[in-house]
Amino acid sequence: MRIAITGAAGRMGRMLIEAVLNAPDLTLVAALEHAGSDALGDDAGAFLGKDTGVIISSDTNTIAEADCLIDFSLPEGTTSYLQACVQHKTKCVIGTTGLNDEQRQAIEKAAKTIAVVFAPNMSVGVNATLRLVELAAKLLQNGFDAEVFEAHHRHKVDAPSGTALIMGEIIANAWGKQLNDVAQWTRHGHTGERETGEIGFSVVRGGDIVGDHTVYFCGEGERIEITHRSNSRATYAQGSLRAARYLARKDFGLFTMQDVLAV
Repeated sequence: MRIAITGAAGRMGRMLIEAVLNAPDLTLVAALEHAGSDALGDDAGAFLGKDTGVIISSDTNTIAEADCLIDFSLPEGTTSYLQACVQHKTKCVIGTTGLNDEQRQAIEKAAKTIAVVFAPNMSVGVNATLRLVELAAKLLQNGFDAEVFEAHHRHKVDAPSGTALIMGEIIANAWGKQLNDVAQWTRHGHTGERETGEIGFSVVRGGDIVGDHTVYFCGEGERIEITHRSNSRATYAQGSLRAARYLARKDFGLFTMQDVLAV
């Protein structure tokens, strides 16, 4: 399977490039970066001391060479890359977070003609954690308060994280509610007592934290915590490759990591 990677000079991009180069069933055919990047013109494997023959480019037409694009860029970049995927009939794995409603709708529209996996977190462990959160939320609807905590590195630009939002949506859905109706995004000053049924969010940004997520279900006299901690982006890379392989069997449609893992 021929793979294209965006953000080729970034940490996640390099992790993906290394993972593809080490996968015997995958071939790296394109590596993209934004216009003006210092990495343009470099070999995609230079950071590994390897000559891959794939030159980092900002030309989205190189996506035509790939069977599947793996994209972990910013929302604006994702929109542009997605348009190129539709144009060239290239399947797409999207791990970008911070997308607005219009950008999400663009993904849904594209999935009518190409196969897309869209997930805020490609980690197998995180997606198993989401199922545990769903089960707990269904069992703990009465008498328990739900709080979502997440921590990421200082360079992350959106908050709460996409994974934290999915966790909140899962809890809200299990309780028969819409997240936006019950979410408590911030607490500051004299807030009064906590509202029954609300879902609170707490965010930490600092250092090089890859990603920590904890859901608290707090009751009278007891507390349940469901936690996932990422120590390496390699988990995201391997999950992304698994998603790309899944799309090899699909012509079009919008899928999640829950579909990929069949959980």
